[in-house]
Amino acid sequence: MYLVPPMAEEPPHDYVVFVATYLADLRSSTSRLVGGDPEAEHLYMDVLADVACHWRRLSWRRRLLGRPYAARDYLQHRLDVRTKQWRDDQMYEVDVRVLRPQPYAPALYRRGGSIALLKAPLLADTHRAGAMATADAGIAWCQAYRRQQWHAIGRRVALGILLILTLIQTMSAISVDY
Repeated sequence: MYLVPPMAEEPPHDYVVFVATYLADLRSSTSRLVGGDPEAEHLYMDVLADVACHWRRLSWRRRLLGRPYAARDYLQHRLDVRTKQWRDDQMYEVDVRVLRPQPYAPALYRRGGSIALLKAPLLADTHRAGAMATADAGIAWCQAYRRQQWHAIGRRVALGILLILTLIQTMSAISVDY
């Protein structure tokens, strides 16, 4: 019987929905904050794993305290912390510049362009909506689950060391009394 049950192996549906809701903004914010560095993909996955580690606590806050945006606020907080850590780890000064996207020039593609580009507006969308969010949510949840298992092992080791120290202290106090 657990007072607080252990973390589930699979991500709950509300976590997947949360990731699907904020994934595009998180990816663009991470890329913008690190200046387009390839490390941005690792950074946003670490942020999602941080949120997954605290998902039960954030859900309780939402339900019990009536804070509907607790998870979103925590996501933003962890993004700020992880970005600061990334910048501190850089060996050189990081200069982040936001570049404007280049305008799309359809005239270039009309003359002799690809047939696929010409047919693209006529075809239905072929990618599965939410597949990326579901995959990222699963990966982040798996990372959080492994992290939670290592924390549990660390707590058990620390408890064992404290028990051994307490026994040593007790035995030395008993031997001094006699």
